Amino acid sequence: MRALVLGLFVVTLPAVGSAAGKFSVQSTGLKPNGTMADKFVFNGMGCTGENVSPELSWKDAPAGAKSFVVTAYDPDAPTGSGWWHWVVYNIPAGTTSLPEGAGSGKADLPEGAQQGKTDFGSPGYGGACPPPGDKPHRYIFTVYALKTDKIDVPADASAAYIGFMTHANSLGSASLTVKYARPKS
Repeated sequence: MRALVLGLFVVTLPAVGSAAGKFSVQSTGLKPNGTMADKFVFNGMGCTGENVSPELSWKDAPAGAKSFVVTAYDPDAPTGSGWWHWVVYNIPAGTTSLPEGAGSGKADLPEGAQQGKTDFGSPGYGGACPPPGDKPHRYIFTVYALKTDKIDVPADASAAYIGFMTHANSLGSASLTVKYARPKS
């Protein structure tokens, strides 16, 4: 902190670049801009990971947050529209983390939370599995704070539909990006 003296008043200003109070997401298993561990990689389509969803925790959500949505998205997938790897919605407001394995049935989701359909064709976590020899793909894990207790979508809603409802109700978001590539076969 620095102090600025104005006449008889002292005004304290926050340090430039201070991140205190900024909505953020962390993970014990994912290092920002690091390489995704095999534990979190898909098991299928030529990939041989464990397909375990990572632990995620968040803090300093925007005031008024009534629920959360968590997504994992690969914008580099060669589809023209990216690839949705995980969608969890209607996470209660008091929640500040998802345990490792919550998206893959190895741990419980918070009561009331639901998993949406991913581009693998079913609900639940689907790990990284880029084409062999592609440049490293980015996997963006995002937590959205919503102004509503829940979003009302059909049980078989696509990730895009859930995304539309999420963005319509978002108070803010925090993201964590990791990378993963497969060697050329």
